[in-house]
Amino acid sequence: MSDFETVSVNELPADAALLDVREDYEWVAGHAEGALHIPLDQLPARLPELDPDQDLYVICRTGGRSFRAAQWLVGQGYSAVNVAGGMDHWLEAGKPLVSDNGLKPMVL
Repeated sequence: MSDFETVSVNELPADAALLDVREDYEWVAGHAEGALHIPLDQLPARLPELDPDQDLYVICRTGGRSFRAAQWLVGQGYSAVNVAGGMDHWLEAGKPLVSDNGLKPMVL
């Protein structure tokens, strides 16, 4: 059992602080506009970039990496919520994507 919340993409607050923990190539292909990108393996070193008083909604492609990231963040004293289904569900829900490569945004 986890000691943090999990929500679906449709339950995200409009002003959610979204933390995307996918790899660089996944982020470049398509991500939520305004999300903060910190790949999972960089999270410990980049922890100071996060506000410990802010609710962080953590997302990856399908929910596995974001689950681990949210679990770890809560252990560090942060408020983290896992986004179930990740960017796959984001895309299925018709939520907007942007890309950094000039191509049509997609989820890899």
